[in-house]
Amino acid sequence: MNRPNVFKLVLAVALLGVATVLLVRFLRQGDGISEQTFFYDLSEKKLFAAPREALPPIRGLNDAEEDAVRAVVISTTDNPQAKASRKIAYLEKYAPEFKQQLEQVRTGSAEPLPRGARNEFRFVRRVNEGEWHPVSSPEGEKILTEWNVPGLDGKFPAVCVP
Repeated sequence: MNRPNVFKLVLAVALLGVATVLLVRFLRQGDGISEQTFFYDLSEKKLFAAPREALPPIRGLNDAEEDAVRAVVISTTDNPQAKASRKIAYLEKYAPEFKQQLEQVRTGSAEPLPRGARNEFRFVRRVNEGEWHPVSSPEGEKILTEWNVPGLDGKFPAVCVP
């Protein structure tokens, strides 16, 4: 083989190797959906990670009592991984009858409620308040939206995952 053909062959093999590495990295990347979410133990006042499909309230950190609720955690900076910039936007739990109905839907023994009807059984509150509000109430709607405003830098907060 002459010198130009050897050079072309080496270049082609090198490019194929780079393409293979990039393809493997691409295929190993996650889809951006976390399998876990934040929960907040009301008695311990601590955040922890639990499966995303868990229906709040769930068993907390310290005992068998179901006193852990879903926590929507936001970052007030560009970096949602920076723990110092994280804060709890609001807490969420389900009414016992709604939780039971959702479990039956998962097993296929019940039909899901219409989307609008679900909000009567979902409750939210701020982390430092004691009263729960239905999502469909004016106060519940306010809690769901009040955190999602731009900061002084003009950027919106980012929802964090564990």
